[in-house]
Amino acid sequence: MSSRVPVPGQPAVLTKHGDVVQVKVPLPFPLRWVNAYLLPGPSGWTLIDPGLRTTAAEEVWTSALAELGVSFRHIDRIVLTHHHPDHYGLAGWFQERTNAQVFLSQPGLEQVRLLWGEGAPMTERLLALFRRHGLPAELEAPMREHMDGFMPAVSPQPEVTVLSGGEEIRLGERTYTSILTPGHAAGHLCFYQAETKEMFCGDHVLPQISPNVSYLPGGIDENPLASYLESLRTISRFEVRLAYPGHREPFGRLAARATELIAHHAERLEAMQACLTEPATAYAVCRATFGEALSLHQLRFALSETIAHLIYLRETERAGVEEQDGIVFFGHN
Repeated sequence: MSSRVPVPGQPAVLTKHGDVVQVKVPLPFPLRWVNAYLLPGPSGWTLIDPGLRTTAAEEVWTSALAELGVSFRHIDRIVLTHHHPDHYGLAGWFQERTNAQVFLSQPGLEQVRLLWGEGAPMTERLLALFRRHGLPAELEAPMREHMDGFMPAVSPQPEVTVLSGGEEIRLGERTYTSILTPGHAAGHLCFYQAETKEMFCGDHVLPQISPNVSYLPGGIDENPLASYLESLRTISRFEVRLAYPGHREPFGRLAARATELIAHHAERLEAMQACLTEPATAYAVCRATFGEALSLHQLRFALSETIAHLIYLRETERAGVEEQDGIVFFGHN
């Protein structure tokens, strides 16, 4: 089947990998699409990571299910690798139409409640964090609007069944083991099938691109880069013939790619440490590292990733921290 990028209003892009159907769900971001996966099973289909809720995505799903001859009532479970909106957003929309269980980790559910639950408390927490790390005052209101803009793309909220790492879960016809792989997202789960040596790896390991590793306030993970590097080492011990990622195409050599990502972050840490010849805010280091031509969406994740790396440098005693008038500065230790 075609592997073209999906275009709203045109037939959905489907690719079959044995009994796994890859559906490219469009995104209004530079990533362009997120991979959802459908697996047929004895009591219905399993849907993994349905995508962000947009009109274009709904159109793609309507077309995709029609092309497969699958109705909403044929979907009996929805499994989420993690809570990020481009994976989680359509879960409630699908649950309304299928009455299927939605599975997500407990840390993922906690993040959902902070981000999009009553009062959306993460918005104020994240803006306060960004202020302390040097975000210019004129960017605060646009950043708030940007964060609030995600609410329609993750609504309605699903009822969630909590899934823990180490549990076995049926995906389609086979039983997979869930593996807790925090770092890119709190409570991120990968799913491994030992007989076929296949893994649904979400955004934990991606081919060609490096997954974002962001710090979020709230105490769920105070050193996400350390968590991510350990999770990469964990996942590299599995024998994987084919990995199904959240973005780009399914790939082999998962362990080698995990090693490449560990090396990438070692280089990124060195580059950020080199920015600290004079005390600098995370915002200044972010701009020095990622440049000035960032959209607001890109800036949010670049700044959160910069903070995560600077926390790692602090925790490994490669950087010192001081605070002046409520603003945090990092420097050589």
